[in-house]
Amino acid sequence: MRSIEQIENIKGKTVLLRVDFNVPIKNGEVEDDFRIRASLPTINFLLEKGAKILLITHLGKGLSASGGMVADLEPVIKRFWEISKLEKDKIEFFDNIRKFPEEEKNDLEFAKKLSKMGDVYVNDAFSVSHREHASVVTLPKLLPSYAGFQLEKEVKNLSRAFHKPEHPFLFILGGAKFSTKIPLIQKYLELADEVFIGGALANDFLKAKGYEVGKSLVDDTNYDIKKVLENKKLILPVDVVVKSGDKFINKKVNEVGKDEIILDIGNETVKNLALLVEKSKFILWNGPLGKYEAGGAKSTKEVLKSVLNSNTQTIIGGGDLVSVFSSLDPRTYKLEPNVFVSTGGGATLDFLANGTLPGIKALG
Repeated sequence: MRSIEQIENIKGKTVLLRVDFNVPIKNGEVEDDFRIRASLPTINFLLEKGAKILLITHLGKGLSASGGMVADLEPVIKRFWEISKLEKDKIEFFDNIRKFPEEEKNDLEFAKKLSKMGDVYVNDAFSVSHREHASVVTLPKLLPSYAGFQLEKEVKNLSRAFHKPEHPFLFILGGAKFSTKIPLIQKYLELADEVFIGGALANDFLKAKGYEVGKSLVDDTNYDIKKVLENKKLILPVDVVVKSGDKFINKKVNEVGKDEIILDIGNETVKNLALLVEKSKFILWNGPLGKYEAGGAKSTKEVLKSVLNSNTQTIIGGGDLVSVFSSLDPRTYKLEPNVFVSTGGGATLDFLANGTLPGIKALG
C-alpha cells in the first residue's frame, strides 16, 4: 500500500476519501463517534496539504428488499462538524453510498461515475475493507490510490498477531457467529499460548462437552469441534451468570438449568482471566464475553479494566466489544502506547484469519 504521505502535490485537487462513519444512532443522535474520530488525522493531513475532500461513507445496511429508504447521514454529518471543528469550505459529504444498489453489486460503471468526482482516492475505512463493493475495491483501480493513516495503523497493529507476537500470548474470543470464528480459533490455537472462549461461543463448547446450556444462544450446525476441545490451550468458563426468571445468578457450568439463559461468564472465570492477563505479554481480544445488550456486560467491563490497567501489549477489536469499551470512563485507563483499539468488526476477523482484505489488495 502507498501511504498518503507519498502523495505529491495535491493542492487544489479533490480527494475521494472512503471512510466508515457507520456508527450507532439512537433518537437521531450518534451514540458512539469512535470511527469518526479515527479518521480525523487523515482528514487534517489532507487539508494541510491543500486538498479538497469528498467524504464517502455508508450508514446502515443499504436498501431494503422492498426498495425502502436508507439511513440519512444528517446525524453523522452533524457530529462530524461538532468534533472536527473544521471549516466547511473544503469538505463535502457524498450521499449515503449504500443508497445506490450499484455499490454493493460492485458495478464498474458506478465506480467510473464516482471516479470523475475526484483526482485521488484514499481508503481510510478499514472496517469496510472486507467488502467487495464499488467504492472499496473498484474505485481505487480507477484513480491514484493511497492508504489513510487509520488503515495503516490497523494493518500494522493487527499484523502483530501473526508476525512474531510476544509470548505468553493470550487470545480472548467472545461474541456469537460460530461459523465465522471457528477458523480463528483453529488458527490461534496454533499461534497463541492460551485461547479463552467467552460469549455465546462458549455455549457451543459447553454444550459439546455435555453441559446443560438451557435456553442459551447456540449454533445448531455440527462443526465437529472434538479436536478443538481436546487442545490443552483451550480455556472455557468454569462458571457463568444465568438469567433465571427475573434473577441473575452466578452458577458453576454444571449447575445450569433447562429453563435458564447464560448471559455472561461468572466471577471465578473473571478472576482466572485476570490472572492470565497479568502473566501475558501480548493479548488479542475480539468480541464481548457476555450478552452485553441484555445485562451481560459486567464481566467484559471488568476484564477490560484489567487489560487496560496492565502494561500488556493489547489489541482490542470487534464492533460490540468496542461499544462496551467506549462506555468506560476514559479517565480510568491509558491507551497509548500499549493498547490498540481496532475500528473493525467483520473486517478485523477476516484480516486476523487471512492476513489481508479485498480493500487492501485493491490499493496494491
